[in-house]
Amino acid sequence: LEDKYGNTRLGRQELYAEVLDDYEGALWTYSMIENRRVMKSEVPEMQRIVVAIDPAVTNNENSDETGIVVAGLGVDSRYYVLDDVSGKMTPDGWGRLAVDMFYKYQADRIVAEVNNGGDLVERLIRTIDSEASYTPVNASRGKMVRAEPISALYEQQKVHHVGSFSNLEDQMISYTGEKNVSPDRLDALVWGLTELSRSSAQASWRIS
Repeated sequence: LEDKYGNTRLGRQELYAEVLDDYEGALWTYSMIENRRVMKSEVPEMQRIVVAIDPAVTNNENSDETGIVVAGLGVDSRYYVLDDVSGKMTPDGWGRLAVDMFYKYQADRIVAEVNNGGDLVERLIRTIDSEASYTPVNASRGKMVRAEPISALYEQQKVHHVGSFSNLEDQMISYTGEKNVSPDRLDALVWGLTELSRSSAQASWRIS
């Protein structure tokens, strides 16, 4: 049972007696994620892969996590969440981990939010690896507004999670826009899928 259902919603409920409810006002439900979950053997070749970072601005026991999510755009024009390695880390720690993921997944680009870190984020990445492709992104709109187009991709059944990412998925289904909550994993996911969907739209425009 553990091998078959471990880390799935059903397993967490039936094996570990966790109560997993959907939240009113959230942009995602568990069914939106669970119904399109795939195994690694089902993943097609990728057109593009990005490593998305939502960096924490401090490094102490009360600091937020740094969100680091790897996502790809398949040759089938669908989106795949490949990895979530978020956690509490020093700037050097999350910078090196992001670069490691860049090479592990043969990614095309590292995308990082720079609202709080500014040029320091790029300087950190460049210090660790000057060859890694990098794009800074700025949050000019609220989290919920940024997340809505990505939620729509899930509703359209265009996004697949490759395996289970419990902490990320819990943030997705529970975040309702509270300003005192920092959903760093979710933010990284949104940045990554936004970058991929933008490139997909550009490719479609060129073809048409």
